[in-house]
Amino acid sequence: MEDEEAELRNPFPSPPSHYINYTSHNLKLLEILKERAGDVSNVNQHEILSDQPNVPSWPLAQLEKPRVDWILEDGHYNAFGDTWFVKETIPSLADLGGHQLYPPDPSPSYSEHSDRRPALLSILRSLLVTYSHLTGAIIAPPPPPFSQIPPEWHRHVEWITVLAQNLMAAANDLRPVQARGNLERMMQQQLELRRKETKSIHTNCDELEARLRDLRAAALEMTPPKNVGHPLCKNPVVTTLEDVLRWAEEVP
Repeated sequence: MEDEEAELRNPFPSPPSHYINYTSHNLKLLEILKERAGDVSNVNQHEILSDQPNVPSWPLAQLEKPRVDWILEDGHYNAFGDTWFVKETIPSLADLGGHQLYPPDPSPSYSEHSDRRPALLSILRSLLVTYSHLTGAIIAPPPPPFSQIPPEWHRHVEWITVLAQNLMAAANDLRPVQARGNLERMMQQQLELRRKETKSIHTNCDELEARLRDLRAAALEMTPPKNVGHPLCKNPVVTTLEDVLRWAEEVP
């Protein structure tokens, strides 16, 4: 038992030890048992499967698949010694045992409680007022030596602690909204960057096309008519358009 618990605490635990029971023969016995008995939870499998060989001593009901409807109804399941919730939720301050002063659910379905800003502003004002009272209580004369009444500053400190817990819990509840906003801003930045890069590529392509048009026009102007050579050359060299384009590609 201790070895199994230690294995469950392992960051990469091995499969459960009963995985070797899922053989083709045992699964076939389970199907036969279902056909003959229907409910396999409380039956004597040895009597029902007396005509079958190698009936295991452990109950075949262990080979049943997990009931998904039960998991959805409970809202959680156990795996490798840990409890996993079907829907991950952030526990509120009230769920953790604290004194929650703001609305519990900021979703739009609660129209009257969808905006937490008024409650948070009230908490902030209460925090400032309590801090002002705390400074006055600190400079007040101390109580008598044998007084059983707690000092006034103690009550103010406790209330400031409650207010600070509410502010931090409300900020933590807004982390998913902040993450979604950061993701949207990052995607917008990437989209703008790609638009700028695409615009730069189109601009460079337009400049190259204009330069090629100028080179073609210059090549046509430099090409002499056919059958006309230089008067001082017996074998004139005729420059063609292909020669000019090849020269333009070689020029850096």
